Amino acid sequence: MATIQHLGSSMKSLRSIDNLPSSKPVNILIVDDTLENIRLLSSILQKHGYKTRKAITGKMALTAVETDPPSLILLDIRMPDITGYEVCQNLKSNPKTFHIPIIFISAADDVNDKLEGFKAGGADYITKPFHIEEVLARVEHQLTIITAYQTINELNSRLEERVKKRTKQLEIANTKLSEMAFQDSLTKLPNRALLMKELCQAIERQTTNPDNKFAVLYLDCDRFKIINDSLGHLAGDELLIALSKRLKSILNSEDLLARLGGDEFIILLKKITDKFHVKSIIDKIFAGFQEPFILRDIEFFLSFSIGVVIDCSHYHEPEAILRHADIAMYKAKSQGKHQYKIFAQAMYDESCQHLQMETELRKGIPCSGLKLYYQTIIKLDTGKIVGVESLVRWFHPTLGQISPAELIAVAEETGLIIQIGGWILKQACYQLRSWQEQKIVDSSFYISVNVSAYQFSHSKFIQQLDEILAETQLSPECLKLEITETIIMDHSSFAATVIDKIRHRNIQLCIDDFGTGYSSLSYLHSFPVDNLKIDRSFINRLRTTPASFSMVQAMIQIAQNMGMNVIAEGIETPEQWEQLKLLNCHFGQGFLFSKPLEPEEMANLIVSSHSL
Repeated sequence: MATIQHLGSSMKSLRSIDNLPSSKPVNILIVDDTLENIRLLSSILQKHGYKTRKAITGKMALTAVETDPPSLILLDIRMPDITGYEVCQNLKSNPKTFHIPIIFISAADDVNDKLEGFKAGGADYITKPFHIEEVLARVEHQLTIITAYQTINELNSRLEERVKKRTKQLEIANTKLSEMAFQDSLTKLPNRALLMKELCQAIERQTTNPDNKFAVLYLDCDRFKIINDSLGHLAGDELLIALSKRLKSILNSEDLLARLGGDEFIILLKKITDKFHVKSIIDKIFAGFQEPFILRDIEFFLSFSIGVVIDCSHYHEPEAILRHADIAMYKAKSQGKHQYKIFAQAMYDESCQHLQMETELRKGIPCSGLKLYYQTIIKLDTGKIVGVESLVRWFHPTLGQISPAELIAVAEETGLIIQIGGWILKQACYQLRSWQEQKIVDSSFYISVNVSAYQFSHSKFIQQLDEILAETQLSPECLKLEITETIIMDHSSFAATVIDKIRHRNIQLCIDDFGTGYSSLSYLHSFPVDNLKIDRSFINRLRTTPASFSMVQAMIQIAQNMGMNVIAEGIETPEQWEQLKLLNCHFGQGFLFSKPLEPEEMANLIVSSHSL
């Protein structure tokens, strides 16, 4: 904890921000090369109403501060590129960032390390493994100082009392923290602090004797939030207690089961022989949770996504083991839940790349790397170009071309899909309007734009759509929106309302990638759409089996009976084109006609097709 002298120094640095608006949301930048620490700190702070951003290196931190200065920084000292001390000194030497309070977070507990932190300009110092209550108390303390100095000219005397009061509260909080035992208050399992101690001992044992092998399992309960949302947190707590008892009954007495927080648990297998030994334990866990839990006369089935670190011989710090186990757990969860994944270095590289992409996207939308390409849509019986589909591409300066799937996934996860989706829609509408004004296309020519599930279900999507059409002056009849089956089925009641509003505006709707989702035509009666796009996987198999041909034929016939146009995507050969014409498919697109082109290339293609 910072002394009064250090607090006074921190307050003195804040005299230059008297005019900071009190309504500005608290924005905390977390800088740590341990992803598990970032995720835990971000989760807890967000639950307490704070807005957080993240950086895993010192250089990323400096870039993030320059882009959007935070209210406060939680800064790790030991990082791979530049140290936290250097980051702090850099920020304190800049008049624009001098006022930002910096709280160091480090495993180093030496007095000299703390003094070095304060000399660099730090406002406070927290020792790892940290307690969440301490972090929240110290964060609140620094933010309170900022707020207090906004009114220093008018309330100087009261400010002094307030600082003393907050300091006393922090001293009391620290006293309580020092008295805390190594036990989770809810489940009575070992808590994070004891887990870290046990991991350190396991690492030391294996360093002394390589035969003392151990493994770590990171367990996250799948869809536990649904239980809390439906029955309340008290019922959720009861279930967590029962869950922890069942887990403990499965393990050997020498193994350690700890609760990290929420519905996350760690199992330390202290004595293992090989990966098959670890797999047998995981199989027991999965088998042990085949039976339901009975809570308040209701049956609950629970499952886990599990991340595993087996080869711990090269680890020197427990944080690294937990970080890698956490990454493996999220990999398992992303691939369908109720399974386990063993950590591999490629997973860490992928996580770092994911975080880097998120950082790049947050720098500003639209960013220079985003670009729209266009692919022709053909009337199959005449070969005439009747429209184009807009396709977004992201050319990252260091990672190269990012696939659309990765871009959309990161955008949806961060909430940036609303901005990106709006940008795509606006650029596409402007492009078609430009072609119309140049007389390259007529009013029957349309442009098709993909809409993600997150974007479609957003409350302001229709408002955004209206604003873009009004700004670009594009006729709604020239616009088609492509949505997936999943959007309709996962948001059925909401989807019906949105679809009705879209159709009321004379904007056409198209079901994209049909056949890859719910593979049912029944919902089309309740959610009328104008176009059905058959997924390329069916077109690729047209000539392989009679069943594939019959399936495409059935799709086309049923869709046409319902008054819908059919678009076949992924047409690559003249044979596929001929087969689709025989099946009376209306429209198609694919590399046979055109690959995705830049706007100027597409304009030239459209113009040249007119002369054919």
